[in-house]
Amino acid sequence: MTALHPGHWDISELQGSPRRRARERLVGRLAFAAAAVSVLISAGIIYALLFEAVRFMLDVDWSRTWGEIGWIPRQGYFDLPTILVATLWVTLIAMLVAAPLGLAAAIYLSEYADARVRRILKPVLEILAGIPSVVLGYFALRFIAPDIVGNVFTGAAPANLMAAGIGVGLLTIPLVASISEDALAAVPNSLREASAGLGARKRSTSLKVVVPAALSGLTAAVIVAVSRAIGETMVVYIAGGAADSAVKNFDPTQPGLTMTAAMASVASGTDNVAGVGPTFQSLFFVGLLLFLITLLLNLVADRFVRRFRQEY
Repeated sequence: MTALHPGHWDISELQGSPRRRARERLVGRLAFAAAAVSVLISAGIIYALLFEAVRFMLDVDWSRTWGEIGWIPRQGYFDLPTILVATLWVTLIAMLVAAPLGLAAAIYLSEYADARVRRILKPVLEILAGIPSVVLGYFALRFIAPDIVGNVFTGAAPANLMAAGIGVGLLTIPLVASISEDALAAVPNSLREASAGLGARKRSTSLKVVVPAALSGLTAAVIVAVSRAIGETMVVYIAGGAADSAVKNFDPTQPGLTMTAAMASVASGTDNVAGVGPTFQSLFFVGLLLFLITLLLNLVADRFVRRFRQEY
C-alpha cells in the first residue's frame, strides 16, 4: 500500500486486493444461495400442503367432518374433533410430565449443582433426547400402559392416549430442561448476590428472583416443548392404540388417534391410501392444520418473549 499524505487518502487503498474482494463476493453469494434454497424449500412444502388441502376442502362432504362416528378416512368419515381432542389430550399430559420435571432439572443444574455434578448430570439428561422415539413408543406400550395407567385407572385399554402422552412427556423433558437451563444461566449473578446480601435463602433466591427474571425464556421453553409434543408421531402411533381409524371417544384412557398418527395411518397404506373419496388429500389437510397450529404457537412465543424479556 502506497503511503499518502494526511488528507489525501484514496478509498481504493482500503479495499484490499482484487483476489480478496472476489473471495468475499463469492462467500456472500454462497450464503445468499443457501438462504434462498431454504426459503424455496419452505415455499414448496407450503405449496404442496395447500394444493392437496384445497382439493380436500372442495371434495369433502363437510357434514362428515364434525359430529360423525369418528376418524375413519378409508370409509369417508373425517371427524376432526376426534383427532383434535386426542392431540390436545396427549399434549396436555405430556406437558404435565415434562414441564415440572424439566423446569426442576433446569433449576437444580443452574442454581444448586456444582460444576462436577453438572458435568455428569447434564449429559445423562441429554441422553434421553437421543433415544429414538420408536423405542419410547414401545416402552410406553409395554410398560407405561399396563403397569402405570392400567394400575391407576380401572378399565384402561391396553394401549391408550394417556400412555402415549406420558411417553411424549418423557421424550420432551430434555428439551424443556436444556432451554430452561440456558434461560436461567443468562440471569446475571448480580441479582443472586443482591438477594443473598439481603439475607434471602437459596430457595427464595432461586424461586423468587432467578425464575421471574428468566420467565420469558422459561415460557418459550414450554411453548417449544408444546410444539414438539404436538408434532410427535411414532410414540402416539405405537402407544395410542388406534391402528388406522378411531371411534369418537374423548376418554384419554382409551385408544385414539392424534393428528400426526392420523397422517401416518393414512400414509401407511401403499395402494390402499386412495381409500374412499378424498382420503389421500386428508393427509395434507391435517398437515396444513398442524402447520398453522405450530406457526401460531411460534408467533405467540415470539410475542411473549419480546414483551416480557428483560435485558441486563
